[in-house]
Formats: sequence, C-alpha cells, structure tokens
Amino acid sequence: MVDAPVVRTPQIDARPKEAIAVADIQIEDGIIKIVNLDVQDPKAAAVLAAYPQVRWAEMTRRALKIGLGYPKGGERE
Repeated sequence: MVDAPVVRTPQIDARPKEAIAVADIQIEDGIIKIVNLDVQDPKAAAVLAAYPQVRWAEMTRRALKIGLGYPKGGERE
C-alpha cells in the first residue's frame, strides 16, 4: 500500500482587517477575570514595558477604572 502525499493548503484569515477581538470576561466576587485578552496598541505596550512587571496588574486595574469612567459614574453615558 502506497501512502498518498500530504498536501497542505495555506490557511487564509477570513477575518476583516478591522476585526474586533473578544476576550472571555467573568466577574466573580468582585474580581474581574479577563482571559485571552490581546491589546494591539504598541504605544500602550511601550509605556507599560517601561515599568517593572510586578506593577502591570495595578496599572491595568487603574486604567480599566479610568476607561470605564468609574471615578465619575460613566455607566450612565
């Protein structure tokens, strides 16, 4: 019996160029769990990389609070 040759077809990314990435986000007992979050922002990455990695979680938490408008009640907007 002769094995058939393996033919591999390149996978084509069918997503549009402006595809929106969705992360798995859960809230349990006041803890926000974000799984598989990719943020494609080289400027933000460069700023974060300038700090020690042990501070990244705290900085991300603060940025999330500011982004959600937590200090001013942004949920009504």
